[in-house]
Parts: sequence; C-alpha cells; structure tokens
Amino acid sequence: MSEIIRTERLRFAYPADEGGEPVFALRGVDLTIEKGSFVVVLGHNGSGKSTLAKTFNAVLLPAGGKVYVEGMDTLDEQLLLAIRQRVGMVFQNPDNQIVANVVEEDVAFAPENLGVPSEEIRRRVDGALRAVGMDEFVRHAPHLLSGGQKQRIAIAGVLAMEPECIVLDEATAMLDPVGRQEVLSTVHRLNREKGITVVLITHHMNEAEEADRVIVMDDGEVAMDGRPAEIFTRISDLRHMGLTVPDTVDLLDRLRRDGLDVPLDALTVEACAEAIAGAIAGAMT
Repeated sequence: MSEIIRTERLRFAYPADEGGEPVFALRGVDLTIEKGSFVVVLGHNGSGKSTLAKTFNAVLLPAGGKVYVEGMDTLDEQLLLAIRQRVGMVFQNPDNQIVANVVEEDVAFAPENLGVPSEEIRRRVDGALRAVGMDEFVRHAPHLLSGGQKQRIAIAGVLAMEPECIVLDEATAMLDPVGRQEVLSTVHRLNREKGITVVLITHHMNEAEEADRVIVMDDGEVAMDGRPAEIFTRISDLRHMGLTVPDTVDLLDRLRRDGLDVPLDALTVEACAEAIAGAIAGAMT
C-alpha cells in the first residue's frame, strides 16, 4: 500500500505571548499515512492532534521538518492548490464551512471557484450528495438541517473536490449521538466503498473501534501507534495520559479485576458480549 501523507521530524510552534517562549505543539513527529486506510488520531486537549491535522493540507506549515502529500512538499507555495485538492478538511463546526443558502450551491462552491465546467460541477455535486446520503436535500437551506446533516453537507463539499484523503478535525465534537453516528457511518462508507483515505481526529474513544490504525498524541509527540486492539489494551498507559478507553474495554477491565477471565481486546459491543458470555460459561464448567 502506497503512502499519501508523510511527515519527517515535523515541528510546529504557536507564537509566544509577549515576553514568553514559543509554545511547541509538535515535537519531531514522524508518520506515514497509507492510501486507503482509516486512521484515528487520539489525544487529550493540547496534545497536538488538531495541530497535526492542520499540517496535512497546509492550513499550518512546519516550523521545522517536512510534510509531504503524495510527495509534494507543503512548504512549496506553487503546490498549495494541488495539495488541498488531494487532502480535504472537515472542521468541528459545520456552520463555519457552509457558505451558501442552498445545499447544492454550497457543495458546488469550491469547484466553481476552480473554474470547473458546469456539466462537471453538476456531476460532482450530485455524486457527492449521493455519497453522503443527502441527495434528497439538494434544494434545502443548510441552516434548517440538523448538526449531523450539516456536517454531511460539509463532507460533500470536500468530496466535490474529488480528494484522495479527508481529514476530519473533531468533526463530531459538537454533535449529539445520532448526528455523530451519521457522520461516522458516512466516512466509513466512503473509505470502504470509494477507497478514500480517512484521518479522524477525535477525543471519543468509541469512534476508534473500527479504525485500521490508532495514533495517540501526547505533548506534541506520537506516544502510541498501532491497531485498536493493541492500543486499547494498554489501559494504564492511556489513563496516565489523561485518556479513557472505549466503554467495552472499561467493562471488560472491571470484570477482569473482579476475577472473570475475559480478554481486553473485544472492542465492539457484539464482541464484548460474546467474550463475557464465553467467560461465564467457562467459569461454570
């Protein structure tokens, strides 16, 4: 599997207050994101996860080190448009990304500004709305939609640029559970059916259960990197960094401490229930 994003010794610092020292949010991050993968980046507030996300499409530029998108250096201003066409961003508040009064006009906004021909724009808008399950709302006013629906419109606006990768920076943070599930189902389907690389920045541990890979940031560095089952069984390490674990893992850990022989890597509700049932049956024989 080839890479789409690579960072090398990536550093980033926010400007200092008057008389103070710059605050480094990223401290020498080395990462590779593979094409077609679904990657979740976790971390407490201030860990550097959102700063990292914004370097992936040159919203923020390195203070040291490099970020490459399909081999293109984000510090090269001449490549900026091509980079942002490859990597689209969806932010926390969808209202900040919606710019038009009609759904189809909002989704068409970016390709129109790039001079894409009208027939091609129509094809892209229809395809993007269909991909996020919002094609019935083509002529609706975005401000009348729910939070989850607005975020799906924001994703459709990114899809209209036909990116290789979508980075969602805390895109579910302001949503209720229903809206959160709408967005998660949408991006998982885009990853599975269209092969779009997804990088999901979140503090909701349960959102990482079905990822291909989980990266945990702490104090501007990569503290953990592996498959979900590998990461979430390191309960004490995660708690030491001020993080929780998925509800299923927390339940299994409690049962284990109470003496029931259950595995900790049953992340989904179904796998967790099966593990508990098996452990109880084994204890009764």
